[in-house]
Amino acid sequence: MARAESYAPTDRTTPTRARERAAYDHETVHAILDTGYVCHLGFVRDGSPVVLPTLYGRVGDRLYLHGSTGSRPLRMAGQAPDPGLEVCVTVTHVDGLVLAKSAFHHSINYRCVVVHGTAHQVTDEEEKTAALDALVDHVVPGRAADSRPGNAKELAATAVIRLDLREVSAKIRTGGPSEEPEDLALPYWSGVLPVAPVYGAPIPSDDLAPGTPEPAYLSAR
Repeated sequence: MARAESYAPTDRTTPTRARERAAYDHETVHAILDTGYVCHLGFVRDGSPVVLPTLYGRVGDRLYLHGSTGSRPLRMAGQAPDPGLEVCVTVTHVDGLVLAKSAFHHSINYRCVVVHGTAHQVTDEEEKTAALDALVDHVVPGRAADSRPGNAKELAATAVIRLDLREVSAKIRTGGPSEEPEDLALPYWSGVLPVAPVYGAPIPSDDLAPGTPEPAYLSAR
């Protein structure tokens, strides 16, 4: 059976406003996820909502998030008798500040992905190692093979949770401001101020061994 090229919309992934900005195809969703580093992990703890920022990595149709074994959400994702933690994960990129002639119509251009599902703790050692490598390479491609792997003590202190990409949506805004016809003649500047991340020159560590070359994957960023 051919693999579906889009995620099926659900009540939780269908916007109540600006539905024309929603997208469910794999290409759009994966591109937004692969461009980011930090996600926000939302869950309910003791009846109250909690949202935490953390690093993530994508492998196919799975997201991996990591943290300390003492982390509350990571412990909750592995508790019996009902293992798994209901979560909502979001990733957002701001591409521009949209300045309109009226304060009401100011906005931002953005790309975001929202993922709903049940996160599970990764206990298989091979999958856990691959997930941690994916997390490192997600931030700096090529870095996992250019650093010391985690030892047994470090791996024991690190927990990883897995979230399958099933209930997923993207939402994107592009373009300029939406103006009221009666505001067009007002003497205020309107338009878009682009926003984009910028990488600076790599700064070597103070204790870097003399003669250690700068990795090519840093120069390519």
